[in-house]
Amino acid sequence: MKCQKFVFVVFLLLNLITTHVLAECTCEPEEDEGKKSEALKYKLIALASILVAGGIGVCLPFIGKIVPSLSPEKDGFFVIKAFAAGVILATGFIHILPDAFDHLTSPCLKDHPWAEFPFTGFVAMVATILTLMFETSSAAYQQRSQSKSSRNDHVHVNGDEENNARHSGQVAAHTHATHGHAHGSITHVDGVASSLSQVDRYKIVSKVLELGIIVHSVIIGLSLGASESPKTIKPLVIALTFHQFFEGIGLGGCLFQAEFKSIVATLMGAFFSLTTPIGIAVGIIVTNTYEENSSTALIVEGVLNSASAGILIYMALVDLLSPDFMNPRMQRNKMLQFSSNVSLLLGAGLMSLLAKWA
Repeated sequence: MKCQKFVFVVFLLLNLITTHVLAECTCEPEEDEGKKSEALKYKLIALASILVAGGIGVCLPFIGKIVPSLSPEKDGFFVIKAFAAGVILATGFIHILPDAFDHLTSPCLKDHPWAEFPFTGFVAMVATILTLMFETSSAAYQQRSQSKSSRNDHVHVNGDEENNARHSGQVAAHTHATHGHAHGSITHVDGVASSLSQVDRYKIVSKVLELGIIVHSVIIGLSLGASESPKTIKPLVIALTFHQFFEGIGLGGCLFQAEFKSIVATLMGAFFSLTTPIGIAVGIIVTNTYEENSSTALIVEGVLNSASAGILIYMALVDLLSPDFMNPRMQRNKMLQFSSNVSLLLGAGLMSLLAKWA
């Protein structure tokens, strides 16, 4: 009898726990926890603050032309860039990747493949590999173009020298000496062309980094704009403003070092600054039709978040942190190295802490 009572109690507890868990995993749209007008007010505040923060962040490295202490040539910029890279790294690991896991393992997905295979890690891995392939192929293409251009310039200059020598009646010995000098020059030129310049490398980095940031920015903007809960939106305003500002510094530093033409740098900076606000505006427009728990929304957001996380993690480690931390200028300066390490940990730590609210 006691055994039967024990079994009955255990069964009742399990039933209550199961009912509670299933109740939390509902796929129905959540009830509005606040007035739509209040939610709209916070959305507009978020739109304005994120737009301003992103614009200031991406412009800050260019202000270095006016304020010498903010110039990328100064040691302080290494510290600021390390902080920004830490923010981007934490964004990929702490904010985007867990969201992607939640979306692609949601109980609202009825299709078996999404539940039976770790698509989040797979998509992030593929995005990382594709980013590497794009960077290396772009670098190889630019190297070949530089090498070909250098050889054409050498042939043109060498031919002109020989023709001038013939017309002026110079002796063959002088022509041969000139020809030998030209060969020495082309060896030097080929040596330069064989390694991609820092400016060209930053041009590639800037394009890929902006792509990864924009993909994520569209998603977070759309999600914030479609939300109707003021309790959800309030912490996102501060978190996304902070996030957008320091992502802008990281991107702006790459744009500055890439030495783009003014119009190109302006367009890339403006596109970055406007992406999240545009996403918020679109989210506000589709509030009544957007279903965040629908299969299509979960799969699309999960895949894009996974790809964005892979790109940002790769860019933060390989393109932003590694070149600066391996730079002889930093390695020779113990104080700069220490400051950059602390700045990196601080940026990653603060961005990770924001995950508690956003």
